[in-house]
Amino acid sequence: MNFRVFVLAISAFVVGMVELIIGGILPLIAEDLQVSVGAAGQLITVFALVFAVSGPVLLSLTSKIERKRLYLSSLAVFFFANLLAYASPNYEMLIVARVITAMSAALIIVLSLTIAPKIVEPAYRSRSIGIITMGVSSALVLGVPIGVLLGNAFGWRILFLLIAFLTLIAGVIIFYFLEPITPGHVTSLRQQITSLKSGKIFTAHLVTLLILAGHYMLYGYFAPFLETTMQLEPFWISVAFFVFGISAVTGGGVGGWLTDRIGAKPTVITFIILFALILLILPSATSFPLLFPFALVIWGMLSWSIAPAQQSYLIQTAPETSDIQQSVNTSALQFGIATGSGLGGVVVQQTSVVATSWAGSVLVLLALGFALYSFRKPA
Repeated sequence: MNFRVFVLAISAFVVGMVELIIGGILPLIAEDLQVSVGAAGQLITVFALVFAVSGPVLLSLTSKIERKRLYLSSLAVFFFANLLAYASPNYEMLIVARVITAMSAALIIVLSLTIAPKIVEPAYRSRSIGIITMGVSSALVLGVPIGVLLGNAFGWRILFLLIAFLTLIAGVIIFYFLEPITPGHVTSLRQQITSLKSGKIFTAHLVTLLILAGHYMLYGYFAPFLETTMQLEPFWISVAFFVFGISAVTGGGVGGWLTDRIGAKPTVITFIILFALILLILPSATSFPLLFPFALVIWGMLSWSIAPAQQSYLIQTAPETSDIQQSVNTSALQFGIATGSGLGGVVVQQTSVVATSWAGSVLVLLALGFALYSFRKPA
């Protein structure tokens, strides 16, 4: 495997980490900027929403720019945006910084996914995409525990300074080891939108959106959830996030293995039902210290185990537009994160942080309905 793929994966990991790294330290941000925890949680919502829209749009608008130059320019914008977040004097300025980092991050990750298969032998193209995807998913699930550890030790601002520093290193490596790449064909926005006219495809993307929304209604506020239900200290909260992260990464492999064994549709249905159940019982599990770690591991594994089955189903259903569907499904994932963290903030403010788990279960059950509809609808 070309080592430059791993360089791109590391870059994608650094960039992807900025999305959720603040999820575990929302109370610290809320206290420092004098806003509610629900308002602080909207920093995740804003990022995910801007990311979802920016990826396809910016890729189309920059289709004629040489790829290496575009990549380095995006990293530069990302670098300065993180410095802005570090120095933000108030909540409003931090929101602006999050918008800029989301736009540049979306373009960097999409570029990583499109550059990787171009710099390897044809036999390694799928594997190269998988390596980039692993970098992104690892960042999403491990960013929060890293944020908890460093944020509680040195303050939340140090996280953005660290990411800016790592971005600088990634940029230097990209500059020296990645050759200029001529831009290829990029699917237009009109083509991407047209592909969603199929009800079978559109509802499949809704399944991804709703599952992630149900998940992030709780996960986006998991730190205050643990503080409220189990009175955990920051160290044990970070441990819980690490356990979840390791379980989530493992769950992706389990989901892929099971999809190959029994097929995409049975896997999706089985995991959705189990996911809804674990969200429903998780608050009760906090009353049993010996039971809760098992519930946490199951929740973590299920959170990312559905993704391989969903991707496989989309490829089987629409092989002629599979590349487009993967791009759109990534945006659906981000819309799900935005929806879940946004609705989670409303639930926290109107009821309690414990209710986010039950509300998330309802959204996952709604995803089950759309999955059944998509599976039964003729192509």
